[in-house]
Amino acid sequence: MQTVQAALPYPHIDPVIFSVGPLSIHWYGLAYVVGILLGWRYARLVVSRPRLWAGGQVPMKVSDIDDFLLWAAVGIVVGGRLGYVLFYDFPAFSADPLRIFQVWNGGMSFHGGLLGTIVAMIVFARSRSIPVLSFIDVIAASAPLGLLLGRIANFINGELWGKITDVPWAMVFPTGGPLPRHPSQLYEATLEGLLLFLLLAFAIWRFRRLRTPGFVGGLFIAGYAVCRILIEFVRQPDIQLGYLYGGWLTMGMVLSIPMFMVGIVAMLVAKETPETGR
Repeated sequence: MQTVQAALPYPHIDPVIFSVGPLSIHWYGLAYVVGILLGWRYARLVVSRPRLWAGGQVPMKVSDIDDFLLWAAVGIVVGGRLGYVLFYDFPAFSADPLRIFQVWNGGMSFHGGLLGTIVAMIVFARSRSIPVLSFIDVIAASAPLGLLLGRIANFINGELWGKITDVPWAMVFPTGGPLPRHPSQLYEATLEGLLLFLLLAFAIWRFRRLRTPGFVGGLFIAGYAVCRILIEFVRQPDIQLGYLYGGWLTMGMVLSIPMFMVGIVAMLVAKETPETGR
């Protein structure tokens, strides 16, 4: 039987920042907006540093990053929402299709958002004659900033909490029952957000990995997959899905395993561009 230990108090933060008439501004929505804007600023910084690129030749302009901002927002929101609908709760949404548009109530899938953004990146890069892999590298380097803020917003919403535990930093979540649980949202913010951002930044600024198109994007995909799989061991699976295949696998694990393999392959086949002279 689980021994109930003293838990850290959960900071009850109103998910709604403020309301003006029928319009309400949620932390969840703000996290997406700020995350996209921070990623945009960081991507502009990376593109404006020729020394990071082979031969000092940047294969895109800063204005391309500016123009992609709207594309990224659409790819993240549309892909993330459709991914959640298809991967996590299709029966409920098929019974009430109007719920699909209620994004402010939560329900976004990272894996769906990733696919949506990849499609947007490929179409955009080809329309501007930008090398697709290099463009993906730049956007991938920026993505963890959005993940960091998004997971913090999940914490504020009191959703996606972890399994019951007796660790000293456990918390009792408003919708998680009376027993203390892992604050898995904060684990994800730390690993998928902060740690992954620093890892990618180290690869770019210290090892100049933008000179090997596809490597940074592969590192992001594989790194995220590892972080997500590890956290799934302490994160409570979605109630409507539970564990899959009668075992311990979760949907997050199932979707992350092929991500890891794709990321590893991308890093292995990445080659330095001819301008490096190697």
